Amino acid sequence: MSAALAALDARYGQLPKIKVGAGRTTGYRMADRAELDALRAAGRLVLETERYGNTYAVDRADLDAMTGAGRIPLVHLGSVDHLRTFNAAVREPWLRVLLWVPRDVCEQRSRGRGDRDTADRLAAWDEALADLGAVPGGEEPFDLLLRTDRTAPADTAALVLRARADTGRDEVPAGSLAAFLGDDATAGRSPAG
Repeated sequence: MSAALAALDARYGQLPKIKVGAGRTTGYRMADRAELDALRAAGRLVLETERYGNTYAVDRADLDAMTGAGRIPLVHLGSVDHLRTFNAAVREPWLRVLLWVPRDVCEQRSRGRGDRDTADRLAAWDEALADLGAVPGGEEPFDLLLRTDRTAPADTAALVLRARADTGRDEVPAGSLAAFLGDDATAGRSPAG
């Protein structure tokens, strides 16, 4: 999705998160624990999360560098609480988009990429569904809800561009998230998988 957005508008780019840990390094700014501690002490971390045994963080200086250069950072977040924390820390209007696929599509895509951690990715999907299902009824944390299994990446990216261009956009109507997740939330799966 990030690549599709960048192909349509070169100002878009994936914000490289700081990563402390093992595994994939592409797309991350790798750091050690001492560097992360120093950034935290300096008040530069907008968000810090744990996943797959690693620590990931968003550095305010990276956000400022991208936006200062006229770029539009794409920030991937893993939970509604992370979204709330991020929004409170940056205090700027962001287009908040939920990209979603059913669990079986998540599994197919993971296996198709040759991921060695498909089971972990499915556990993360289960956690995400439980997290989204716990959003209070009156809260709509997203501006746009998209199923990426129903549109091609370029079409999905075009929808995001249109939503961002629509500065007078309305918030997602109350109850939309629950309706959007309806198929997955009621497909006989418990959040624990």
